[in-house]
Amino acid sequence: MTYLQIMSVALMMLSTSVVADELPDVSDDHYHLRGSLTNSKFVFESTKRGHVAFIGGSITEMNGYRPLMSAYLQQQFPATQFTFTNAGIASTCSMTGAYRIQRDVLSKGPVDLLFIEFAVNDDQDAGFDFAHAVRGMEGMIAHVRRHNPQADIIVTHFANPGMMDRLRQAEMPVSMAAHNAVCKHHRISTNDLCSEITQLIDAKKTTWAMYGGVHPKPYGNAICQSMLVKLLQQGWEKPVTRVTSHFQAASLFDAKSYVDGHFVSPQKAQRGTGWRFSEPAWKEIKGSFRNRFGGAPLLHGQKPESEFRFAFEGTFMGAFVLAGPDAGVVEVQVDGGSWRSVNFYHRHSRGLHYPRTVVFAEDLKAGSHVLTVRISKATDARSRGWAIRIMEFAVNGPQIKD
Repeated sequence: MTYLQIMSVALMMLSTSVVADELPDVSDDHYHLRGSLTNSKFVFESTKRGHVAFIGGSITEMNGYRPLMSAYLQQQFPATQFTFTNAGIASTCSMTGAYRIQRDVLSKGPVDLLFIEFAVNDDQDAGFDFAHAVRGMEGMIAHVRRHNPQADIIVTHFANPGMMDRLRQAEMPVSMAAHNAVCKHHRISTNDLCSEITQLIDAKKTTWAMYGGVHPKPYGNAICQSMLVKLLQQGWEKPVTRVTSHFQAASLFDAKSYVDGHFVSPQKAQRGTGWRFSEPAWKEIKGSFRNRFGGAPLLHGQKPESEFRFAFEGTFMGAFVLAGPDAGVVEVQVDGGSWRSVNFYHRHSRGLHYPRTVVFAEDLKAGSHVLTVRISKATDARSRGWAIRIMEFAVNGPQIKD
């Protein structure tokens, strides 16, 4: 996106209804500077170039806080040529983020400043427990730190009504608690928009309707921007003359985090009868479909008892899938062990080919394994069929070069 495009989008959003004077004053209570954010500022000023990336779900993918922050940065550093990477994919969670961050962000070059948001989707879409929300967030941070130890990172917690209600009961939402634990461990800055907007609403300084809901209106995104600007300005106060490597924790917060997570093409599976690696005939399949997933081959089958096998190295094996109205159930086995069922159908599958990451096996011993997957005769009571559609395998382990 060019500078003019960024400014056009940002100004269009703000001009719809938001004027700076109409925004409530945000407090200093809910953004937290940890470590340093000075590296990005130094790079932007000294090299006149910068790579800023945003990864998250639909809140990131939409024209919301992301173009506002892009416009702000370009305004602050008008002589800098920026590359802005939008790695938002609607419905995705931090687990998916850990497996796709290499493909969608780091493959485009070292990142100077990374914005992450997954608190809402980890809560309402994935329904993660503490451990899985930790492993996704820590996986992303580890990937970035390994790729560029100087990269600045900010994690934002957006809001939904359930998360806000838990805060009102003095209970930290699970996704926020998990992400905060990782960020404190690795000294990553956070922007707790969820707590701020809850406080503003309870003080009758704004309303949930004005904010705009789970996908904020321009007004709500402008509140987020104002918090992020305050955080950046605080982080940029200290003058620096060089970039420095960020704090490196002596150990992981969770040894099972997806720090070696990566995608592997399911084309590499040993396919039995009933499986194809091709683009499905989407026009003939019921259910709405997001165009971003079109035009690409994937591993698909719908014949009960058909199998495939896949050899891998690592401690976790899953798949990034499209689960539509006809999504089925698979039975999985690792190294000839016992079988377990994995239901692809999600509550949002009713009318949508919903992107999600399913877990085939986890907590495995490091080393080589063989996964066997077969389509079950059983299927979810809400489903119309037995279809299995796999876009990518998700493996947490060393990458094996062809």
